Amino acid sequence: MKKSFLLTAIAAVAVSFSAFSQTADEIIAKHLEVRGGADKLKGITSLVQENSLSVQGMDIPVKISTLTGKGYRFELEVMGNQMVTVLDGDKGWLVVPSMMGGSGSPEDMPADQLKGAKSQLDPTNGLLSYKEAGTTIELVGKEKVNGADAFNLKITTKDNASSNLYIDATTYLISKTVATVTQAGQTFSQEMFMSNYKDVNGIKFAHTVEMTSPMGGTMTMNTNKVTVNGPVDEAIFKKPAK
Repeated sequence: MKKSFLLTAIAAVAVSFSAFSQTADEIIAKHLEVRGGADKLKGITSLVQENSLSVQGMDIPVKISTLTGKGYRFELEVMGNQMVTVLDGDKGWLVVPSMMGGSGSPEDMPADQLKGAKSQLDPTNGLLSYKEAGTTIELVGKEKVNGADAFNLKITTKDNASSNLYIDATTYLISKTVATVTQAGQTFSQEMFMSNYKDVNGIKFAHTVEMTSPMGGTMTMNTNKVTVNGPVDEAIFKKPAK
């Protein structure tokens, strides 16, 4: 009995040590493999996501359009007011309604917000080529996300923008992100929880995202349609005249 217990205990320690001896590079590589593989992910030239944002009893249509490495546009309309966030290469601009503290006209994106948003130009959130981009990823440890073990990875870009990415230790899909967000002149930490992954063209996409922040409380965004490599007009990323 004592010998059996000792062997079991040693085995448990070995498994635990093995789980924590994984490097950040290995975790990222496994995540990319599970999402569909590097080749498929590299093949994404454009991405259009049509969503519904549930907040305070309202369902608001949201459209996200991405041209890999070139442009990103997040747009919604609420109570007759348009809200837009756009990246156009190295530049960024946004439209924040007056009801949310903005001018309602196109404005340049603040520098702090821009440096943290550039990963949106990559449908893999910058994970596919993070080393080439000068980004470092550090494995902080394991934490619970909605009751499940997840690897906590700290991401720091070459612009010194930092965020935390949580990858489920079983599925190797992203379950949570924590980032610093600037909105209407205020900076705060925003948590996003990803779930309901579905396969589109051989690539897995989260179809449910829950967002929490001091500015907007809790919001849920459900994806209704994902189009991979469909047409996207580059003109939608250009900043219009006021």
